[in-house]
Amino acid sequence: MSTDNVFKALSSTPRRRILAYLSKSPLTAGEIADRFDISKPAISKHLSILLASGLVQEEKKGLYVTYSLVEENVANALMSFLSEVCSLNRFTQEGSADSDALSEPAQE
Repeated sequence: MSTDNVFKALSSTPRRRILAYLSKSPLTAGEIADRFDISKPAISKHLSILLASGLVQEEKKGLYVTYSLVEENVANALMSFLSEVCSLNRFTQEGSADSDALSEPAQE
């Protein structure tokens, strides 16, 4: 799974929407297509890009192929990217400081 393939997959609004649908439950290509106003071949192309990125997996069940989100790959890809471009220690410490400030009552 390459970071470039992941970000290529995430660069498309329909693909991000497919990931959101799959985060709730596995779906067939037909069930995914029913949620969009685009052609089934276009959905198939989006699914092939998501499969190539490793963000989605497919499983044949009888006559149908079911697609599901690979949550671990999504998390790993995004954390890998963040670790390349951000100092995670600084990011985490600043986030903690911000959340601490929000939890304290305002002083008048």
